[in-house]
Amino acid sequence: MSAMLPETMTAIGIKTPGGPEVLVPETRPVPMPGKGEILVKVAAAGVNRPDILQRKGGYPPPKGASDIPGLEISGEIVAMGEGVTRFKITDRVCALVPGGGYADYCTVHETNALPIPDGLTLVEAAGIPETFFTVWTNVFDRGALKPHETLLVHGGTSGIGTTAIMLAKAFGSRVIITAGSDEKCQATIKIGADKAINYRTQDFVEEVLAFTDGVGANVILDMVGGAYITRNYGAAVRDGRIVQIAFQGGSKVEMDFVPLMMKRLTHTGSTLRPRSVEEKAVIAKALEAKVWPLLAQGQCKPIIHATFPLHEAVKAHQMMESGVHTGKIILIPP
Repeated sequence: MSAMLPETMTAIGIKTPGGPEVLVPETRPVPMPGKGEILVKVAAAGVNRPDILQRKGGYPPPKGASDIPGLEISGEIVAMGEGVTRFKITDRVCALVPGGGYADYCTVHETNALPIPDGLTLVEAAGIPETFFTVWTNVFDRGALKPHETLLVHGGTSGIGTTAIMLAKAFGSRVIITAGSDEKCQATIKIGADKAINYRTQDFVEEVLAFTDGVGANVILDMVGGAYITRNYGAAVRDGRIVQIAFQGGSKVEMDFVPLMMKRLTHTGSTLRPRSVEEKAVIAKALEAKVWPLLAQGQCKPIIHATFPLHEAVKAHQMMESGVHTGKIILIPP
């Protein structure tokens, strides 16, 4: 069931693996929702690091997913596949998608979509799914962060970083972040970080231990990897949990694992995009129960750094790769 829909739409394709300039507007057929799926007229789409990896040829979409980049959207439901019970046409939702977000229309399974929290704009809502799903499953599920514990986040001004600060603070934890400039450090303090470390001028292991009276961080969320892996072991508390979500500094490193045993550390990690619809549905349910009320009450909200028209996806990727942003970069279809 659907309203009158156009047959074609504009989407951003990847001409060939490469730099931002390979992102090109293309005409594509409007996708049709399958069983249990909804079709969303995209109002806004978030830009994320995995999009950059995909553009460079390093992160192919999961089997059956669209080859169009984009992992999170917001917008209005304009068509529904067979068996959809949760939503109706014209409902406004935000959704985690395995691909296809950089387009006028995008399909998603109804269980991976959520109603837009009260008080949030469509642009703000587009900045929620990828980062909030990632932070919830890694910091709270895998990392088991508890109130009064200390969370260390590397990359504090990224979409993931700013989300981790807000959620950890909302649940009563202390937050330390690392960032690459004094300005970025100040920006995270404004968001709620208790301590910000400029990794270019300070040793984060020393700073974390000094701030925690020599104890260390209970949970470390790391998207850097490389040389940080050994140093995370130094910054972690006994029985600490380190959660790896990316390897921007490299995934291969020579390690001394003795601290892992002596401190009884847990080093885990995960990816989000390849997970099944069912697995993502479980995260969506937890977010709706635990985090949606916080968003509705204004206790936390996604920080939007910049928006670009969809056809300027090249500029959005250039901005993300320059690292100047604090929070989210969003694309807006016409």
